[in-house]
Amino acid sequence: MQHQNLAKRNQAQLSQALEEVGTQKQRADMMEVELKSLKSQACTAAQSTFITTEEVNALRLKIEELEVERGRLEEENKTLEMKLEKLTLQGDYDHSKTKVLHFSMNPASLAKQQRKEEQHQLQEECERLRELVRVLEGGGSIPGNLEMVGSLQSSQEIAELKKQVESAELKNQRLKEVFQTKIQEFRKVCYTLTGYQIDITTENQYRLTSIYAEHQGDCLLFKASSSSGGKMQLLETEFSLTIRELIDLHLLHQDSIPAFLSAVTLELFSRQTCA
Repeated sequence: MQHQNLAKRNQAQLSQALEEVGTQKQRADMMEVELKSLKSQACTAAQSTFITTEEVNALRLKIEELEVERGRLEEENKTLEMKLEKLTLQGDYDHSKTKVLHFSMNPASLAKQQRKEEQHQLQEECERLRELVRVLEGGGSIPGNLEMVGSLQSSQEIAELKKQVESAELKNQRLKEVFQTKIQEFRKVCYTLTGYQIDITTENQYRLTSIYAEHQGDCLLFKASSSSGGKMQLLETEFSLTIRELIDLHLLHQDSIPAFLSAVTLELFSRQTCA
């Protein structure tokens, strides 16, 4: 639509330019004829003794005015010719002199129509597949118009898909087993190196039991401020009440959890060796 409006506007400008060119040429020809006539009259007036000086001057002034007017018309004519040439270069043309031929089998139109038909077919296929999915999810039987779509999945393809699912499930199970083994291994290593068994009680809460604990319930509880465990807070337990001096020194004054845990380990170790 925008291209058609532009073509109509250019056609109107072209027609107007052609009309103005014709008008200006006609006026220029008339001016030239009149100029020649006045020049002839001026020559006759110069030779005649009956014409006055005032009449001669008036004729000369008229000739000068006509010369100026002719120059102006020539400039306008050049401008209009340049404008006409510009419109021609832009692809416009004079409909009265030019005939446009249209292909009955236009390649662009055929490609556009083919693309439209393919898009329509794809949309219909998508609708059939959506309907098939809804029927299968509902557990109903496949309608007759969808049997062809349902038959696309052959028994061999279904068996292959089941095989892939079973293989993925088996691989996932093996990964879980390996992960559990690695977790247990890591817990044992931490217990041996640090002297503490670490268990997760609830979300962001951890229980530490020392290897030198005197009783099974002697433990320390720490709660993390976030899931990232950036800041830990010691929670009160029966065991923590027996080590108030270590808490005041290493947590409240020194603000060092590793130093506190090391001090607890040494304290419990010394109790066992002294006993």
